[in-house]
Amino acid sequence: MEDKKIMSICELLSMQNLNIPNYQRPYKWSAKNISNLLEDINIAIENAEKYGKFKYRIGTIILHNDKEKNQLNIVDGQQRTISLTLLGLFLGNISSKDCSILKIKFDNKITESNIYYNYAFIRDWFSNRGDDYKEKVCDAMTNILEVVVLRVNELSEAFQLFDSQNARGKALYPHDLLKAYHLRAMKGMPNEMRKAVEKWEAIDADKIGKLFGWYLFPISNWSKKLKTRPFTTKEIELYKGIPENTNYTYAKRAKKAIPYFQITEPFCEGQDFFKMTQHYLEMLKNIRSEISSNPKFSNLKKVLEKENKGAGYEYTKNLFWCALMCYFDRFHNFEEKAVKKLFTWAFMLRIDMERLGYDSINKYAIMEDKKTIYSNSIPLFFKITQSRLHSEIDNIPININIKKEKWKDLYNDLIDL
Repeated sequence: MEDKKIMSICELLSMQNLNIPNYQRPYKWSAKNISNLLEDINIAIENAEKYGKFKYRIGTIILHNDKEKNQLNIVDGQQRTISLTLLGLFLGNISSKDCSILKIKFDNKITESNIYYNYAFIRDWFSNRGDDYKEKVCDAMTNILEVVVLRVNELSEAFQLFDSQNARGKALYPHDLLKAYHLRAMKGMPNEMRKAVEKWEAIDADKIGKLFGWYLFPISNWSKKLKTRPFTTKEIELYKGIPENTNYTYAKRAKKAIPYFQITEPFCEGQDFFKMTQHYLEMLKNIRSEISSNPKFSNLKKVLEKENKGAGYEYTKNLFWCALMCYFDRFHNFEEKAVKKLFTWAFMLRIDMERLGYDSINKYAIMEDKKTIYSNSIPLFFKITQSRLHSEIDNIPININIKKEKWKDLYNDLIDL
């Protein structure tokens, strides 16, 4: 039997006999998670001040009612619950007298360490904020922040709910979370919100996912000489944009730059996120169209259209598209010499490597190690973003060598460019 109730954070933390069972994994939230939570709470408070009876739902907590031990065991939501408990303890609006989580003795070293450091982080985060702000957060825990609490009597049912929640969660992609985040920043702009949603929904969701995961996120990392990684919900911080009311100098500069975007530069939260996404979807489409239709690039097109060459060949194609997008984003031209050099640089990696996986692409893009096996030891993305003129890319020396007969046809194609 399932009991569902919406509770404030203070109501949740004050529930009698709330417990974290031994089968739960350690408490692993980091300072970054706590920072995100506190920033979300801050946004919720600002929205409540603007729109009156505003509520911000933090998530769902699944509880198993263990009648035998007279405990409400947290099956899902312990990371948030412990973090909110630390916040409430710091603010002084809960105590061990009325919060059963504070009575638990944790013996896991990871849990103990993260509790210690996260509490210290919370204390430091509030150190430059006055008592008035602390009172606002205290009030938010009672009147603004809420959770959905699902309570069941059978443990099997609790785990079934947990699996179902996670299955639904897997369908929530990073760009879905970003959409929700930026719409929330547009609360006072109903017409703009409606238009943004209509345009977003008209785009194939897979295209948006690939835009961030295959192009924008890797280019942003490689341009900083950083290895890239899968674009997951943990990585969305990069695309939350600049808060509306901030007075930072870099924020003022970014606001003046709109509608001109740069992959490596920040943008403003809210509607500019949707404009930025549309801008780069169009850019990617135009780049592909240019390579496909311009007679100057017919030899490139021939190489790109070759099929059944293996996963490494597909990775190489994508490396080229990323390099070209990075170049076009900065210089906004298709100068023939530069484009062909980017192409040769990318496809020489396929010739150089016996086996080519994504890890090799990652290392090559930032030139992590200048092994002699590479014909070209250039951190090209970094080079592009540091260049003042596009002619600097024209003048990069790119070597074309052949070491393996397997790729002789590709070598000849590069020679013929």
